[in-house]
Amino acid sequence: MNLELMHPGLLWLFLLFVPLIAWYVWSNMHHPGEPSLQLSSTQAFDSLGTGWRVWLKHLMFVVELAMLGCIIIILCRPQTHDSWETSDVEGTDIVVALDVSTSMLARDFRPNRFEAAKDVATRFVAGRDHDNIGLVLFAGESFTQVPMTMDNATLVNAINAIKMGVLEDGTAIGDGIATAINRIKDGKAKSKSIILLTDGSNNTGVVAPLTAAQIAQKYGIKIYTIGIGSNGTAEYPVAIDYAGNIQYQRMPVVIDESTLQKIAAATGGKYFRATGNSVLRQVFKEIDALEKTRMDVQRFTHTEDNYLPWALALLGLLLFYLLSRYTILRHTP
Repeated sequence: MNLELMHPGLLWLFLLFVPLIAWYVWSNMHHPGEPSLQLSSTQAFDSLGTGWRVWLKHLMFVVELAMLGCIIIILCRPQTHDSWETSDVEGTDIVVALDVSTSMLARDFRPNRFEAAKDVATRFVAGRDHDNIGLVLFAGESFTQVPMTMDNATLVNAINAIKMGVLEDGTAIGDGIATAINRIKDGKAKSKSIILLTDGSNNTGVVAPLTAAQIAQKYGIKIYTIGIGSNGTAEYPVAIDYAGNIQYQRMPVVIDESTLQKIAAATGGKYFRATGNSVLRQVFKEIDALEKTRMDVQRFTHTEDNYLPWALALLGLLLFYLLSRYTILRHTP
């Protein structure tokens, strides 16, 4: 953030200080402007020195100049100024594809798979300052929640705002990958990656998962697949009672790891199995070490007037001036 003046040419008004100071010095030497008394000799008063009121009177002139200076600065319109800035930084294009099917409410993670996935995705996004990141949701269908952006705050808010039930239930892994490819394929970064989080097997959708992986491979997009689910059994949501509460039943955990491994292998990515919250966090730490590429980033910031400090200084000087003039330096008729 830089402090600049919109009208810097008005700074020439400070040259007014020269004649004003010259006039003040001359007038005090030749016309003191105070009541006087003619005496034959002032020898008796030599030891008294210059009174503090005289010095305060001179201080008032300095205050007047300071007030004039504040007015000149305000007229120049000081501003905090930012503009388009291009910088060469390391970055990559990433799309997070998140499974939002009902099974993600299984409670083998704390508090469930869905909230655990949102938590680690939020931390991951918040730590990638120079990356273009998009967010895709999929269940029985898929759609883009957030297009590619470098606005981390928007992404974090979008992830936190995801609610279960926004899509038709099911697990369309291929469609989720296809939507993510459409978002990322035209990115400028050399490194393009899709992070796919799912807890099941493909059971619906238009595009087969391995077909989607082949398309990603043609565009040079790596897919990092994450199978979310503990080993053995887990409490899965099976129904909703009359009060609106979700009913759970312990069932075997089934993840099509073979397909997820093939998707990752076909694109040069990697498959991870997350069996708990800590393992899931570790998976994202490993993915966070993705190869980065250098790219030009443009940032735009705005300009705001910043004359308030000068206006407050002017007000303070004026109050001091008036208070002194009408109290300590008040003239008695």
